[in-house]
Amino acid sequence: MELLSNPIDFLAGVGPARADLLKKELRIFTYRDLLTYYPFRYVDKSKIFKISQIVDDLPFVQIKGKIMKFEYIGRGRAKRLIAHLEDDTGLIKLVWFKGTRWIKSSLKINTEYLVFGKPTAFKNTFNIVHPETDLWEDYNKKAHVGLQGVYHSSEKLSTKGLNSRGILKLIKNLLPLLKNDIEETLSEKIIKELNLPSKEESLVNIHIPKNNNDFIRAQKRLKFEEFFFLQLHLLKLKLIRKKKLKGYPFPIIGDNFNEFYNNHIPFELTGAQKRVLKEIRKDVQGSAQMNRLLQGDVGSGKTLVAFLSMLMAVDNGFQACIMAPTEILAQQHLVTISDFTKNMNLEVGVLTGSSKTKQRIELHEKLENGEINILIGTHALLEDKVKFNNLGLVIIDEQHRFGVSQRSKLWKKNDYPPHVLVMTATPIPRTLSMTLYGDLEVSVIDEMPPGRKEVKTVWRTDSNRLKVIGFIRKQIKLGRQIYIVFPLIKESETLDYKNLMDGYETLVRDFPLPEYQVSIVHGQMKAEDKEYEMKRFVDGTTDIMVATTVIEVGVNVPNASVMIIESAERFGLSQLHQLRGRVGRGAEQSYCILMSGNKISNEGKERLKTMVETSDGFKISEVDLRLRGAGDMMGTKQSGALQFKIADLVKDSNILEYSRSVAIKLLEEDENLEKEENKNILKSYIPYAKERNNWIRIS
Repeated sequence: MELLSNPIDFLAGVGPARADLLKKELRIFTYRDLLTYYPFRYVDKSKIFKISQIVDDLPFVQIKGKIMKFEYIGRGRAKRLIAHLEDDTGLIKLVWFKGTRWIKSSLKINTEYLVFGKPTAFKNTFNIVHPETDLWEDYNKKAHVGLQGVYHSSEKLSTKGLNSRGILKLIKNLLPLLKNDIEETLSEKIIKELNLPSKEESLVNIHIPKNNNDFIRAQKRLKFEEFFFLQLHLLKLKLIRKKKLKGYPFPIIGDNFNEFYNNHIPFELTGAQKRVLKEIRKDVQGSAQMNRLLQGDVGSGKTLVAFLSMLMAVDNGFQACIMAPTEILAQQHLVTISDFTKNMNLEVGVLTGSSKTKQRIELHEKLENGEINILIGTHALLEDKVKFNNLGLVIIDEQHRFGVSQRSKLWKKNDYPPHVLVMTATPIPRTLSMTLYGDLEVSVIDEMPPGRKEVKTVWRTDSNRLKVIGFIRKQIKLGRQIYIVFPLIKESETLDYKNLMDGYETLVRDFPLPEYQVSIVHGQMKAEDKEYEMKRFVDGTTDIMVATTVIEVGVNVPNASVMIIESAERFGLSQLHQLRGRVGRGAEQSYCILMSGNKISNEGKERLKTMVETSDGFKISEVDLRLRGAGDMMGTKQSGALQFKIADLVKDSNILEYSRSVAIKLLEEDENLEKEENKNILKSYIPYAKERNNWIRIS
């Protein structure tokens, strides 16, 4: 293992200048870093084609032939070098645009070469642009047969000869130095049960596989291991939390809960809501701190479950708080929860950035002496001045919008950390949930309340705009209200989007005042102006709300039955789904109209078709994961948990699920990894856990 700790500077073929670039560009500092810098794809070099066999749709090919002549074509920047390569079946042209003088001097006429590249048809003949060339004589001596890895490089590295081929050469210099130096990281039992190759074998065959079977086995081993240690880490965190993190037990279901549940509940709970409440009840009864993620689609009734959970805290002598990412959402929670508590003897407070000083002083006092049972707020809850009498339950809505340091401030507002319920209306694909939240208990509300009609979703292009305007007029005549959402606030020189201000002016032309009343809301407005416009729409004073995505979460207007999303192809699937969830909250049939330009990308088409075909948030999230990948989907805050060297959450979901089951079984048999048979795993796990302790955690 000492060999792998060697600085990369010492490897043959590197040297100081290349070492500096490898460190800066690829973060390769040691032999180990290079060994675990895996190819991102492979090309098949097992076959040598005849020129006559080349057809249009071939990817990369190898050809053996002689260069018969060179010629220059074009002038200035368009000047290119052409080499005529022939075999006994025909002619192909090799083309270079850069480094032509050096290329011409390094290649010999009438000499056999092995050429590798992608053929393209041009004027009745095939070309290969910037091919790889090897003297046939040299190739025969050090033949690379079969799959060859292709590595990510950079322009700076390429100028120092470290393009993909250059990196492969360095790896070829490193591999012969390995002489049983790679320690095993899995137990013999797991290796045998899964029929995996050794760690050293896998690392050699991932770079230079002898054959296809060796490559597949190496890939399986390395992907499994990457997922396995992650799942082991998350499961151990969960075990530690259950055993060591004390919480406040809520042993009783008391008067407030029973009073509300039996007499004031607005509608019959769904089976999913009842199931989730039982899971929460079981968690908070014990002395360990609850850490639960509650996933539920837009409108599935998460707030009601959250409120009933808060009543469990209140009935046991504790306070509860709910933290929302925006003032709009906090105010919406206040309206909903105040409505729930109107016939109950409970005090509900609200604290946001725009709360006045006088209100704050009064609220701080009531909170500290325990008069306030439930506090609703935004980031303002995190201020040091905000002190609770006895905080027992924290609910975080749309938790991905809060950073770890922000959230941790709430845990310190009592002697032990309060119970934590994290809610999200963004359905998370199963594989992503297992990766980001594998250390949490997860509850899913996968049922809609009875009587909620599905929102009818259609996709319309600009050429249908007049019909859409006619449809809006009919809906307003029926007494309904309309949302129209735009992706931008101001003109953008680079992006041809419909923007909010332009859209507003067009609307006022199509729907002249005073016959139609229009509200406008966007993120750059002052909080009080935004609140005023929102209130006018909620009260029914305005017919149409023109907005940006500030209304994505938290606005509840049952009378709004139409959501029109302009330039819908510019939105992500998750956003489109959230926006659609703003309608369909009343008894009337609701509609979502996705407006797009006439020409959009294939990915844009797939997103819009998905929205039309399904309203299932989890199905939509799976498509979103496939299209965008995990890092983009979750944003940069949690990307640390998603950086895999070789595994892929989308393509390797079955390996992920299997690795979790193996990790669960292992910890059931040997929770502290103390058995002799698991010493390799423990030795590898200790540094792994240290490295990952800085990850974003829920608590």
